[in-house]
Amino acid sequence: MQRSIFMIYVGIDIAKDKHDCFITNSDGEVLFKSFTISNNREGFETLFQRIKSISDDLTKVKVGLEATGHYSYNLLGFLLDKGLTTCVINPLHTNLYRKSLSLRKTKTDKVDSHTIAAMLMSDLNLKSYSDISYHNEELKSLTRYRFDKVKERAKLKSSISRLVNILFPELEKLVPTLHMASIYAMLSEFPGASHVASAHLTKLANLFSQSSKGHYGKDTAILFREAARNSIGSVMPAKSLELKHTIKLIQELTTEIDEIETAIKQIMDEEIKSPILTIPGISYRMGAMILAEIGDFSRFDSADKILAYAGMSPSTYQSGQLDNCYSHMEKRGSRYLRYALYNATKYVCHWDESFGAYLEKKRSEGKHYNVALSHATKKLVRTIFAMEKSGQAYRVTV
Repeated sequence: MQRSIFMIYVGIDIAKDKHDCFITNSDGEVLFKSFTISNNREGFETLFQRIKSISDDLTKVKVGLEATGHYSYNLLGFLLDKGLTTCVINPLHTNLYRKSLSLRKTKTDKVDSHTIAAMLMSDLNLKSYSDISYHNEELKSLTRYRFDKVKERAKLKSSISRLVNILFPELEKLVPTLHMASIYAMLSEFPGASHVASAHLTKLANLFSQSSKGHYGKDTAILFREAARNSIGSVMPAKSLELKHTIKLIQELTTEIDEIETAIKQIMDEEIKSPILTIPGISYRMGAMILAEIGDFSRFDSADKILAYAGMSPSTYQSGQLDNCYSHMEKRGSRYLRYALYNATKYVCHWDESFGAYLEKKRSEGKHYNVALSHATKKLVRTIFAMEKSGQAYRVTV
């Protein structure tokens, strides 16, 4: 028999194989004592039927669960599909809340599901998971996936340089970069100076013409073959095989990265629609990463809070430790956000006159480049924060 109540609160503690649930109402009456459901369709339906047995009006139901990585994805999707208002809560907040209640010392999952329900009752600021939240999670998954793929590709590119230095060391001085389609095409077919030296000129010329879309041809083939014939490069079949395989892996990774970037662009264009891309120098890649890592801007009272979240504290600014995107910076905060902000700032300072002038002003004050850049990063975050709050496009400021 359904009872007339104001609000129903459902606390769920997530685990790999099962989830513990607790259901109460706004009067503090326990509607269902702590119970466990399996992490499968039958378990999900059991939970939903118990909620429905209390009230058919799902607008009166609020569900809370901890953000526990991928274990919560399937149940969260089920709850959203059923039209239930669902809040995803940071486990840190749950722990702090539990301590504030001075609960008994023994921590159990059932206490946690009760705690989450109590948080839903008391915290009016908990925001429900929405379509925007979903798209933001998708964007975060994609940008982090791309980040890891690019890092993996960079390692392989270093291997190319090492192998070429063994097999055909003169090659590097003949080209702007080894990482060109035409060079990869040549090394895939002729992986070493000895192979290039014995190549048929017409075949080599055609290979260059096709891979460079006509930019290179017979003259390049003659130059490279001559250099190969005078090369000090070693003849090492094992290294040649490694070179061919490494090039193939790089090409496969590049195809995957392109596919990821297409998906990122689609979400940015169709779902996010942020003004961040109107800032000169901020591409889809960096813009998406910044937005994905920050998430809901309303979580932050100020731009300084975002900088703190990124781990870009004043101590980091003062010491000039922003050496590169991977190391020599504080370990705290989101390394992905730190990477994106740092790199975006470099591009913005290059393409936007006002940011470029600001960076030069800081440099003229005698500041180390990294310290000056950190000041420009702070200015950029404040700009992005204001734009996201207002929804307005970028306007040049002096």
